[in-house]
Amino acid sequence: MLTQIVCVDKEGGDTMGRMLAVNGTELFVSESGAGPQTVVFAHGLLMDHHMFAAQRAVLDPGFRTIAYDHRGQGQSSPDGPFDMDTLTEDAAALIRQLGAPCHFVGMSMGGFVGLRLAARYPELVSSLTLIDSSAEAEPFVKRLRYRAMQLVARLFGPAPLVGQILPLMFGPTFLRSTEHIESRERWRHHIQSLPRRIAGPVGGVIGRSSVAAELSAIRAPTLIFVGADDQTTTSDDAQRMASAIEGAKLVVVPNSGHSSNLEAPALVNREMLTFLSGRLKTTAAAA
Repeated sequence: MLTQIVCVDKEGGDTMGRMLAVNGTELFVSESGAGPQTVVFAHGLLMDHHMFAAQRAVLDPGFRTIAYDHRGQGQSSPDGPFDMDTLTEDAAALIRQLGAPCHFVGMSMGGFVGLRLAARYPELVSSLTLIDSSAEAEPFVKRLRYRAMQLVARLFGPAPLVGQILPLMFGPTFLRSTEHIESRERWRHHIQSLPRRIAGPVGGVIGRSSVAAELSAIRAPTLIFVGADDQTTTSDDAQRMASAIEGAKLVVVPNSGHSSNLEAPALVNREMLTFLSGRLKTTAAAA
């Protein structure tokens, strides 16, 4: 059952949304638009549903758009611990309740969830858009770094790590340009305000996981974005993923890091709108 609520976000503004009972927990769901097809957005690690505001503003006239917070993050229930399989089952249950199938858009960790959804539950995914995501497990050296950061976050909270986290999440243009001051400060404040408990259930979740062997099973039309300056997902990672998924289109976003939809919204919005509008035309022709 969906219950409408008004939550106060970390900047003090009101966010209209709903808590949806899913897979033994409650997920915060924000819905807008009234189009004939549904686009579901899944955010990355340490982020929340706000990160897709620019994309939803463009898509809402033609689509019903839904962004949710993963369990343990944003305004969803802090249930834990969990792994990538749990997050995938959460997403599958959510999509079924919202009226499957959907166009699934996942950023980073949300993209990893999208890959598993498309491979394991093809009936739920009409198309797949991946933003700065990888199908591979993290290299061991990188995992050690993340584990060290996780330990600090458990002891002191994420605030002392902001200087390390921001370069992993954003490219140099976003971090230095005056054009991005407002958005940059919003996400800096968001990370500084995260509770210490966030480090426990999500730490190491991605590092031990791989979905590379399942990519060839994906049949949904797929659009892949990767930031040219991404330190977390490289262009080579994205190219291997695009080659393994039949018919996938790869877009390398210049002057962007690991959050290209936030760093270069005009380019990402244009490509995504063209891709999803093509799906609408295909569906209409088939009907």
